[in-house]
Amino acid sequence: MTTLVLTVVGDDRAGLVSAVADIVDAHGGNWENSELAELAGAFAGIIEVSVTPARADDLRAALDGLAGTLTVTVHAGAGSADAAGRTVTFDVVGNDRPGIVREVSAALGAHGASIERMSTQTTDAAMAGGRLFEASITATVAADVAVDDLVARLERLATEIQVDVTLAD
Repeated sequence: MTTLVLTVVGDDRAGLVSAVADIVDAHGGNWENSELAELAGAFAGIIEVSVTPARADDLRAALDGLAGTLTVTVHAGAGSADAAGRTVTFDVVGNDRPGIVREVSAALGAHGASIERMSTQTTDAAMAGGRLFEASITATVAADVAVDDLVARLERLATEIQVDVTLAD
């Protein structure tokens, strides 16, 4: 099987997921993994599908038919990388301000950690006023990286940028 990664973006409305799923199914594809969301009135997502190599080009062409409804970009999947190392999952919560994602991702990158999954949102901070930033992050740390050093760096960063970082074990 061939793995394709689809990125989809368009004005949010009912039936968008169904339209993509119908095309994937009609071409013998299998919907593997996805992250889909409505963001500021736009529908956006990333979808991993598998399809036989013989049908991949036809699937790509059929997805082009969604133009005007969704912008779909198709990327060839790289396959599964060997997950040598340890997975670290943590949450970040604090008053929203520019730079939180930049600071956290820089700390991870400096320790050779690769972000596998990240979900962020801002919400109204009911009691304090203003906006609250929340993130859930899963990163893979190479086997030769001292996870304790990464954790210590995240804890120092939390103090510096005034957020709470909670590690899950």
